[in-house]
Parts: sequence; structure tokens; C-alpha cells
Amino acid sequence: MSIDIKTASAEGFTMNYFSFGNGNKTFVILPGLSVQSVMGAAELIAESYKLLTDEFTIYVFDRRNELPEKYSVNDMASDTAKIFEILGLKDIYLFGASQGGMMSILIAAEHPELIKKLMLGSSAARITDEQYKNIAKWRDLAVKKDRVNLNLEMCKLLYPQDLFEKFKDVFISTANSFTDIDLERFIKFSNGTKGYNAVNELTKISCPILALNADDDKVLPGAGEDIENILKNKEDFESHTYTGLGHAAFDTAPDYKERLLKFSLS
Repeated sequence: MSIDIKTASAEGFTMNYFSFGNGNKTFVILPGLSVQSVMGAAELIAESYKLLTDEFTIYVFDRRNELPEKYSVNDMASDTAKIFEILGLKDIYLFGASQGGMMSILIAAEHPELIKKLMLGSSAARITDEQYKNIAKWRDLAVKKDRVNLNLEMCKLLYPQDLFEKFKDVFISTANSFTDIDLERFIKFSNGTKGYNAVNELTKISCPILALNADDDKVLPGAGEDIENILKNKEDFESHTYTGLGHAAFDTAPDYKERLLKFSLS
């Protein structure tokens, strides 16, 4: 399958995205913090989400291309919502993974007219100082241009230990492809997560919400429970916690896409 990378333009910036699927409903994926853009993995992502393609046309968005010196999660959310509007997307089934979920909370709260249902994967309503230490460590390795240790430290926290050891050589090899531009963008995205707090916005969201978490999340420990506590009285809130999986459960749980599909169509 060959997927074209497209570029949408707004006032002052552009944003890359791709789409696949044949459904008449709109499903949007906002990926998490990563060193390299997911645009290079378009075919793999399309294959991973093929279960949803009969019901949905699926869009996957990058962060904006032209980055200011400081770029917060709130800025990321605002820019992405503008692109949704420019592309005429509405009644969106929005899935955000990790940092993408943080953005998604803000979009759903501030643009309720755009979002039909919200799905959060290993995400957070706020980032504590303790949680930010992991991201800051990654950022510091990126500043030093220590590509290999950056990728190893990230993957060590993203995946269960057995999976990390199995693919360690792949992670080392992948790190060698990180460019200086990749690292510069990663540093800004990492810095933009510091101080994030969308608790008030989360409580204002009117659409149904699904939160999928993992009990061995070493990147954002406790974040899933925090969301569950905040939304425990919301009637159309659902959650599930995977046992024995890490932060990247959205990539490793075999029934993850089934859960997204079931919630979206319920």
C-alpha cells in the first residue's frame, strides 16, 4: 500500500498528514512524542489500523512544520484544531496517544463542535514534576545529540523489558537515522510538555470518552488513574487498564484497535 503524505496550510504554518480507509465516518489519530515523524511510518500505521477502515476514513497528523522557539501542548492543540477546520473535518472520532492525547483533551474541550467521541491512550490530564523528569532526561540526551542512548532510554520506558531486550539492536540501528533537525524538533516538543495541565478542560468535555491505560506505564506513572478519578462521575466515560503492558500499549496490545472500534461504534 502506497500512501501519499499531504500538506495542509494555515495562516503562518503548514502541517503534514496522511489518510487511508473508505468509511463515511472520520477517525483522527494524533501520535505521541517521538524523535522522528510518524509520516515515515504511514504504511505501517495503515496496516495496524486496517480493522477500522471499513467504517472510517482515518487521518494521521504530524505537528506543524514551522516551529516557534517555544511550542507548548496548548499551541499544538490550537494549530491542529485549525487544520481540522481548514480540511472541513467534523464529527471526528479523535484518538490521541500520550502527548497526542493531551492535545486531544484540549481540542475536545475547546472545539466541542468538531469532536464526536474522544479516545485517550496512555495519556495524562496533567504532567507532574516527577513525570516530567523522564521527558527532561530524553530532552537532555537530544541536546547532547546522544542518539543511541536517547532511543534506548525512551524504548526502555515505552516497552516491557522482554520486548525491549528482543529489539534492542533494532532500537540502536534506528537511532543512527535521527537527524539534527529531528533532534531539534524533539527538544521543542519535549519542552512544550512541561507545565501541561488540562484538568479543568477535561471536566468540561461533553462527548463520550474512553481512556486506555497500562499498569506498567513507566513514562507517565499514575496518569491513567488520575484521569479515571477526574472522570469517575461522568456517565459516558469508559476506561480499561492493560495488565503487564507498558506505555506503548497502543502499539503492543493485541486487542487495542478492537477496543477503539467497539467504543466508536457503540
